[in-house]
Amino acid sequence: MKVVRKIPLFAGVAALAAAMMLASPAAQADTELAAAPENRITVDVVTVNGSGCPQGTADVSVSRDNTSFSVSYNRFQAEAGGGTDVVDSRKNCQINLAVDVPAGFTYAIARADYRGFAHLEPGATGMQKASYYFSGSSVTVGSEHELNAPYNGDWQFTDRAAGLVYKPCGEQRNFNINAELRVGAGDDPGQKSFMTMDSTRGDVETVFHLAWKRC
Repeated sequence: MKVVRKIPLFAGVAALAAAMMLASPAAQADTELAAAPENRITVDVVTVNGSGCPQGTADVSVSRDNTSFSVSYNRFQAEAGGGTDVVDSRKNCQINLAVDVPAGFTYAIARADYRGFAHLEPGATGMQKASYYFSGSSVTVGSEHELNAPYNGDWQFTDRAAGLVYKPCGEQRNFNINAELRVGAGDDPGQKSFMTMDSTRGDVETVFHLAWKRC
């Protein structure tokens, strides 16, 4: 674990992505990087499901230079202890996105930044998990990160893929993101602990950085 300005930074998917490259011929295709296309890309939310993102509480935006897109949540919080309901200790959100890119280009996820806030009482546990994949593909990239209690403040986890898994050229395949937060109560069950990716607390969002290549 590397600490930067009191925010833990992890590289969690490298080994998994490397193993996928060995197992998947598609992942070993030409990976010569290209500059981001000049024409604007669009990302539309097709479906949203999960206890961490009730309808209308997740949003997506694309960077102006086409190098990334961001997902923000308004009610994504897991909590335990302090009289909270046991079902609130695990929250998840699965989003299906239609990513429209200019003709002649395709993309992969080169890096993912996850941000949020947490308050963990002594003895509590906090975990952030994520996975993503293209519809119809057997290749899923995933990661899992833990916070050590006691903890109170912002957190950030960054995953860098060792191998790039591109959307197949010329095929319409949606991009799927499954995010999860888990919290376990601390030594004193009367004290509440929580972990959030709730953007209502400030500039909190998940950012997916894109790598581009020409088809």
